[in-house]
Amino acid sequence: VVVNYQDRLVRFGFEMIETICQANDVELVVINQTDNVDPNSELVEDVLSIITVFSAKLYGKRSHQNARVIQESKK
Repeated sequence: VVVNYQDRLVRFGFEMIETICQANDVELVVINQTDNVDPNSELVEDVLSIITVFSAKLYGKRSHQNARVIQESKK
């Protein structure tokens, strides 16, 4: 498996995916390695990614619900 950046494969938990690949004899190649990041910085990036994903889902769901209410009110 070849990826450009590790976050293109998964937003967080790359080490777990890497371990699973190694256990199944799958070579995982990351072309653009980021520099060794401080564990605290990496944790902050992971938490921000999680918040971004869930807030996007929440706002998307709200938007869909609002559109449905508007459609029903027009009838």
